[in-house]
Amino acid sequence: MDIFLIIISVLLMVLGIIGSFLPVLPGPLTSWIGLLTLHLSKSVPMDKTFLAITLVVAILIWLLDYIIPAIGTKRFGGSKYGMIGTSIGLIVGLIAPIPFGIIIGPFIGAYLGELINKNDSKTAMKAAFGSFIGFVTSTLLKFIVALIYFGLFLDILWTYKDTIFTF
Repeated sequence: MDIFLIIISVLLMVLGIIGSFLPVLPGPLTSWIGLLTLHLSKSVPMDKTFLAITLVVAILIWLLDYIIPAIGTKRFGGSKYGMIGTSIGLIVGLIAPIPFGIIIGPFIGAYLGELINKNDSKTAMKAAFGSFIGFVTSTLLKFIVALIYFGLFLDILWTYKDTIFTF
């Protein structure tokens, strides 16, 4: 049963890292569920303080994921259309087989969203830049936390390797 939980944990950790880039999947929260799943195995002792701290961090990052892009958009004079365009552009950028689609897509989406909002080209470009900066900042923050959680996961696996992998 422990090996099954570890496999599920690894999958959740990888999904958490991928979720750092996808707006649909909460990366750090998914990674935290991977940590929780690892601690549910009999081979790894439950560390409630560790799990509580990492959960609080994951929830804070999840909340900031909604606040940071809005701050970037507002600071540069953008609207909700720019934020929506950023999200749509990200999805298109991930699906479209173009180089750097994950970077180009949100920017173009924000720009088009601002143009739809009846902004002139200069204002739309400025707002798109702000929305893009907020998106990149938020994504980078989620990615760093997901990588840290993965590092903690590997450290826990290494620490308890003798009890986990004994047959």
